[in-house]
Amino acid sequence: MNEIKIFSPATVANVSCGFDVLGFCLDSVGDEMVIRKTDKKGIYLTKIENFDLPYEAKLNVAGVSALAMYETLDLDFGFEIEIYKNIKPGSGIGSSAASAVGSVFGMNELLGKPFNKTQLTEFAIKGEALASKCEHADNLAPALFGGFTLVKSVSPLKILEIPSPDDLYATIIHPQIEIKTSESRAVLPKEVALSDAIEQWANLGSLVHALHTNDYNLISDSLKDVIVEPHRSQLIPHFNDVKQAVLGAGALGAGISGSGPSIFSLSKGQETANNVKEAMQSIYLNSGIKFDIHVSKINTQGVQIID
Repeated sequence: MNEIKIFSPATVANVSCGFDVLGFCLDSVGDEMVIRKTDKKGIYLTKIENFDLPYEAKLNVAGVSALAMYETLDLDFGFEIEIYKNIKPGSGIGSSAASAVGSVFGMNELLGKPFNKTQLTEFAIKGEALASKCEHADNLAPALFGGFTLVKSVSPLKILEIPSPDDLYATIIHPQIEIKTSESRAVLPKEVALSDAIEQWANLGSLVHALHTNDYNLISDSLKDVIVEPHRSQLIPHFNDVKQAVLGAGALGAGISGSGPSIFSLSKGQETANNVKEAMQSIYLNSGIKFDIHVSKINTQGVQIID
């Protein structure tokens, strides 16, 4: 096999109480990428559609992660990468992670899978760091492993796969404004009160337990962020209105997706998720801000080969 086409999915990171460690994978939106072997040694980006992104490998997220992997190998050939970018950069649903994951996953498949998913995540972190100015894997891990994941540590990298209830759906609204990850990190406090930290890790622990036990009520009670959301929500127009509206529509909870501006909610059942979609739309339709909206079942497979 000399060429492969893949779907590299969008993801939601943090999931309210799991800043920088928790994430889940979406199935309704993602990038498509083509990776092929080429006789010329090196990594080359040959096509990028929909957004104006660098073609030079060391300046492109997909290129940087590919180079990190390529440089560990002694190959007499190289790879070309085409990116059909469907996740807007700066959207808060793992745009850079999808690119970073897609290139290394595709290369690994063409090479006969010499690396496992954790090793692929380590390569992809290098690309993600180009976008966010720090190494973190809360988007990368769910994109590669699928479902919910928890990054127990980055050094050494340890990723835990977490089950999710079969009837759990996400609704995501993406206001068409850009908030860069590096900028959204700048608004966060350097220190937090011990009482807030205790409440936050209690919520995270109970959310992980709720996912394991299919306890939707406990999921709802755990989707609370007392550390990050109060600061980042100020960057997102109508955030509080959206959150109030989706809870009124039956959502289990809602929060900021990654660094924003996307807002996610989780619901039991597709019908409720669609009601939540209507509630989100009702807030933004009169705002003058363009938006995209997605309803997605939790994608338990992650990045995958497509025809």
